[in-house]
Amino acid sequence: MSQSAKIAIGSMTAALSVVIMIPTALDIFCYALPAIAGMLIMFCVIELDKKWAFGVFTATSVISLLFVPNKEAAVLYTLFFGYYPIIKALVESKLPRIIEYIVKFAVFNVAVIVAYLIIINILGMPLDELLDMGKSEFLNKYALPVMLLLGNAAFIMLDICMTRMVTVYLRVWQKKFRKIFPFK
Repeated sequence: MSQSAKIAIGSMTAALSVVIMIPTALDIFCYALPAIAGMLIMFCVIELDKKWAFGVFTATSVISLLFVPNKEAAVLYTLFFGYYPIIKALVESKLPRIIEYIVKFAVFNVAVIVAYLIIINILGMPLDELLDMGKSEFLNKYALPVMLLLGNAAFIMLDICMTRMVTVYLRVWQKKFRKIFPFK
């Protein structure tokens, strides 16, 4: 694939990722849309390579941090969802399955903790707002571990979904994409 084709695909992917992130102005999309935008990086890993995917991730992160209205979503994209497809490709191609899962969970948990430390301490989200679980005394007392546990469950679903999306892309969409865009 030519350098100009890679630039075109990378630019379109970065632009589409940022456009996907814009509706995070509505808080209900704060987690789903950064995850969807991150899934587009898988496309770059497959069609371009990991270096180009990292460049697309970097461009999308910078633009998102500057222009996406929901800074929490932009931070989550930058500190996890955006680069995770690259890490996933690296880990799954090089490590035994058990080590692969240990690394994936370590990356997720460290990224989420760092992201929320930034969101709370730099972006100024009040901790009590984050920890308010309603009237349940038990949930309020253990809000952080419960949220991290639920986050890990969501991460498992995300990882499975990404694997299945790659499979569908390779079996169905890749042929169609290459027919429409015959880059050489």
